[in-house]
Amino acid sequence: MSSIDHPFLRNPDKALFIGGKWVDAIAGRRMDAINPADGHRIATLAEGDAADIDAAVAAARHALEQGPWPRFTPAERQGLLLRIADLLEARSESFAVLDTLDMGKPVRFTRGAIPLLVDLLRYFAGAARTIHGSTPQTSLPGMFAATVKEPVGVCGAIIPWNGPLWASVLKIGPVLATGCTLVLKPAEDASLAPLMFADLCAEAGVPPGVINVVTGLGPTAGAALAAHMDVDKMSFTGSDATGRRIVQASAGNLKRLSLELGGKSPHIIFADADLAAAAPAAAMAVFVNSGQVCSAGTRLFVERSIHDAFVEAVVAHAGALRFGDGLSADTDLGPVVSARQHARVLGYVEAGVAGGARLVSGGDRPAGDAFGQGFYVNPTVFCDVADDMRIAREEIFGPVLAIFPFDSEDEVVRRANDTPFGLGAGMWTRDVGRAHRVGGALKAGSVWVNCYNALDPAVPSGGYKASGWGREYGPNHLEEHLNVKSLWIQT
Repeated sequence: MSSIDHPFLRNPDKALFIGGKWVDAIAGRRMDAINPADGHRIATLAEGDAADIDAAVAAARHALEQGPWPRFTPAERQGLLLRIADLLEARSESFAVLDTLDMGKPVRFTRGAIPLLVDLLRYFAGAARTIHGSTPQTSLPGMFAATVKEPVGVCGAIIPWNGPLWASVLKIGPVLATGCTLVLKPAEDASLAPLMFADLCAEAGVPPGVINVVTGLGPTAGAALAAHMDVDKMSFTGSDATGRRIVQASAGNLKRLSLELGGKSPHIIFADADLAAAAPAAAMAVFVNSGQVCSAGTRLFVERSIHDAFVEAVVAHAGALRFGDGLSADTDLGPVVSARQHARVLGYVEAGVAGGARLVSGGDRPAGDAFGQGFYVNPTVFCDVADDMRIAREEIFGPVLAIFPFDSEDEVVRRANDTPFGLGAGMWTRDVGRAHRVGGALKAGSVWVNCYNALDPAVPSGGYKASGWGREYGPNHLEEHLNVKSLWIQT
């Protein structure tokens, strides 16, 4: 067991959070939480399964229909979200460090994310008082009609390990704003921040049973939640393969779904771009968080006239990134989340080389004893990549970049869209007309021009094609949690 001192880890044996109480898993099983920087255990987690999911869903249903929660006014839900935001802001350092310990992202990035998460909670606080229906005029004599928005009910959410606090806020915020209740299943590789955030929500005054957290494995706890007949809506962020299984599991009661799935996002560099700004942006679009970002710009298309020079600039930027334990303030790149993911990423590197791509840099573990126990991968760049290679088609979720030359606007749009995914896309150009033409032609839920991965609480985010259903952030996110009832009155 690691000797790291963190307030939430002073009791390293974590329980499930169900009905406002900390409870052990019914079967008594436990699993380890591993620090990916050194491979050491930092806590143990209750390994919940279908029986624990049943208990959590029952608590969420009870809270939805009885007790104080159904009587909360929009103003009270707003005040609750504002208190949660204030508490998160006050304890930002503790949450940032815990996220880093649990999944490896450098602390300067986990710190940097919290102001946006606080802003997101305050956005949902404001949105809690904007929910309204309409009064459409009917063509029936003497008939009045109105629409009413109501909470969809008990929600389930399964979140990934690449941003555990971020994903927790993104799932819990709209639930509280709309008056729903939630059972949250964190990723088994990063469950600590979701548990700590549930504790914070209770401290802020969230009634028992409104937010429940069941840690456990995907094939047991996750599958049980997705198939549960008393869950009205499922939200999932993760791989497209798991997303498809959730779609199948949801068929039993035709529960509503919102899915933010994988990506293989194109990032296009035109010759007229500000190349000094574009090169570091192109590198960090894939290497930030060690490539563990759904919308990472992993397919870099560079206009042929600048291709070689731009590749050199990207490789130079990647080579200057500093590896280390994420708790170090000057670390740029931490480890990937687990030994399993480390092996997966290096397996894709081997597949790229075997397929005939040219490995320009990286593809291995950083040198030095400090990296021997952790799950580190050097930032990896491939050139001479064919569009049909595995490293060009499949989501790797690691620091691996494939670079392709192109010759024309029409060609690059066609190739950029030649993917089953459609989560994000980026391009760099000084030509405003081209920005509109290409931006309109790219089949992705978000298109960034002269920037990459920009986010704001008011702007919807989500995918086309196999990258998912529904939207998060913005007013669309609230609508995912609301039913529309039509009320007819014969006057």
